[in-house]
Amino acid sequence: MHIEAGVVQGAKMVLSYGTAAVSFSVAAKLAYENIKDSGVLPFAVKTLISTILVFFFFEVLPHHPVGVSEVHLILGTTLFLIFGASSAAFGLALGLLIQGLFFAPFDLPQYGINVTTLLMPLFAMSYVASKIIPKDIAYKDIKYVAALKLSLMYQGGIVTWVAFWALYGQGFGTENLSEVFSFGVAYMSVVILEPFIDLAVLAGAKTLNSLKSSSYVEARLYNSAK
Repeated sequence: MHIEAGVVQGAKMVLSYGTAAVSFSVAAKLAYENIKDSGVLPFAVKTLISTILVFFFFEVLPHHPVGVSEVHLILGTTLFLIFGASSAAFGLALGLLIQGLFFAPFDLPQYGINVTTLLMPLFAMSYVASKIIPKDIAYKDIKYVAALKLSLMYQGGIVTWVAFWALYGQGFGTENLSEVFSFGVAYMSVVILEPFIDLAVLAGAKTLNSLKSSSYVEARLYNSAK
């Protein structure tokens, strides 16, 4: 989902600084609440693991440029279900930053755009999860339909933000619209795969009962919200 360099330029980049600031503010609020509940060390460990995984997803797993951006297997829903929204948010932001600093410096000017595109859908998905997953159900016990809804929310949010940045930066010309459409179609194919990965990871979590009372995974992974 890395927006290609030059899609948004000049004074228009100012908007990305604002949306990134809002994204980090929401992430900081979630982190503060998480630290109050489980402490600094568990939050730091979950964030570190999330960051390593995000870097692996971005840099090692296959990724292909399509239209105005790239198609990645980000697994944002998996990170959310295992580590929670705050650690997933900081993991995505830090993983993206490390990739830019050491492997893709040409992406750094677009960091505000890309971090917004990753985090805003995560926050929206977190809200949706609180509405569609019953409070008496632990995340490890969710079914495919719920995992699919979360994936649709996250991946659909990414496609929406990419489309917004492309149209904001380059307008509604035929060629730009075609590239946005190509990216959207290609990226939404990830939705077919991601829920199966989520359920496979959650199935693995069921076998690790020793983590049930651990503060190093998301509390809802093994416990209901009641």
